[in-house]
Amino acid sequence: MTQEAQPAGRFQATDASEQGWRAAFPPARWLRTYEPRWLAKDAIAGLTLAAYGIPVSLAYASLAGLPPQYGIYCYLVGGLFYALLGSSRQLAIGPTSAISMLVGVTVAGMAGGDPQRWAGIAALTALLIAAMCVVAWLLRLSSLVNFISETILLGFKAGAACTIALTQLPKLFGVKGGGEDFFERLVILGGQIPDTNLAVLSFGLVALVFLLLAEKYLPGRPAALFVVVASTIVLSLTSLGDLGFKVVGALPEGLPSFKLPGLRVRDVQGVVPLAFACLLLSYVESVSAARALADAHNYEIDPRQEFLGLGAANLGAALFQAYPVAGGLSQSSVNDKAGAKTPLALVFASITIGLCLLFLTGGLKNLPNVVLAAIVLVAVKGLVNIGEMKRLWRVSRYEFAVSMIAFAAVLLLGILNGVIVAVLASLTLLIGRVARPHVAVLGRIPGTRKFSDIERNPDNTATPGVLIFRVDSGMLYFNVDHVYEAVRHMVRSAPDKPKLVICDLSTSPQVDLAAAKMLSKLHQELAQAGIRLRLVAAHAPVRDLLRAEGLEERLGYFGRRTSVADAIDEFDGTPCR
Repeated sequence: MTQEAQPAGRFQATDASEQGWRAAFPPARWLRTYEPRWLAKDAIAGLTLAAYGIPVSLAYASLAGLPPQYGIYCYLVGGLFYALLGSSRQLAIGPTSAISMLVGVTVAGMAGGDPQRWAGIAALTALLIAAMCVVAWLLRLSSLVNFISETILLGFKAGAACTIALTQLPKLFGVKGGGEDFFERLVILGGQIPDTNLAVLSFGLVALVFLLLAEKYLPGRPAALFVVVASTIVLSLTSLGDLGFKVVGALPEGLPSFKLPGLRVRDVQGVVPLAFACLLLSYVESVSAARALADAHNYEIDPRQEFLGLGAANLGAALFQAYPVAGGLSQSSVNDKAGAKTPLALVFASITIGLCLLFLTGGLKNLPNVVLAAIVLVAVKGLVNIGEMKRLWRVSRYEFAVSMIAFAAVLLLGILNGVIVAVLASLTLLIGRVARPHVAVLGRIPGTRKFSDIERNPDNTATPGVLIFRVDSGMLYFNVDHVYEAVRHMVRSAPDKPKLVICDLSTSPQVDLAAAKMLSKLHQELAQAGIRLRLVAAHAPVRDLLRAEGLEERLGYFGRRTSVADAIDEFDGTPCR
């Protein structure tokens, strides 16, 4: 990797000048190392990103149920504000398909058909996201998103892609569509297929095929912009518009004005859950994309700082007539492949978009909606990762089933409830794993004084009269009952009644008071049956707690040098070989 590709190394030290306000203001760091030759690269990347973002944002605004210009406003202000506080150098900020759909389907029930209220709720949602980001930054909550597993996101994204695609298919077939949920929309679309407008469908399929080919053979190029310009020219110069094509119409000329959301939180029931779901999606998607780009360029992002970056971007969206924004992998890849070196590329993109809003909006009035549908369909295709699903099926059927739960939740319950189910499923998966840890029976590895799981290694040998177990996790209040019952079952089912039970604590870095009490209870029960309990290989903090509870006096010495083999030697008086 060249020096140019890594303006600041991954392990570059942070000096004293980067403390205080500079630590929360990334431009103070990257501007100091900015090289003049990067300016042209950032400018070209900004122009390319604007060329990609304008047609995509028009399409995503339709998903959000808002006029097309609102999507352009997202790109205009989102990237500009993110550049001030974001830690990624290549992440591009704008509307995304999942968040646009989430806003559209959720706000529809809150707005009551009033376009002004619809726009006000969308802006209020962005403002709430900004406030939540500040709170999350203050409380250092960046690590909490790690509880949302990639397995869950895999199914959620696939479900969101299917849901979004189904909202665009009626536009592709030139029919009205309808319905409130996935399956109702599917049934209605099936009934309208005989009414397909063949001219609209043919036009849309041509656009779709071109976009797919360009994605494969011209990656990173603004193919969507070409399709938008070409289709607008065709409908403007021919009579195709008389064949039932619906068009975007004239967009308002000029930059968005500064405007506070006209609604308050108490005026809109359900806006807080919507904002939280958008925040969760935007943060996970943004940080995932930012990390991938940072790894490619050998630098690190600051996950906590990303809360401020996203908060600033959504604050800008709320104040300038837009709706919630996030960093997406597709637009960021365009920005990266075009040569972006720093967030200054986002500034150039915003300037370009601003000039287009001032002078070029009239040229889009004959843009057909079917082209926007084709753009969305190509964009959401990337949300479905069939290869990863196949790998998950091979590696873990259990996690594949969990992923499919998230997939089905989105289709059955909608995107907002699907987000909630995905979060609950992630937490359930995590709790299930830690609440029922694997308790292994150990056997001696032939020819050594070491012991390992005898179930996984059948050639290991059991020690007569000795039962050795190991808990492959910490022992805490929520899993000690499981461990206790597992050990009792091992003792009862042993072919010969053991005289000694050894608990290997080498894989239990943490125990709490509940675990200490469980071990004491196990000791008493085993002692009544004439069986001795020994503890070995405990970590220092674990030894401290167990000694404070008096277990060493009752069970015997379990210092740091005591191993399973030592306990067996002491038990039968002969070295374990």
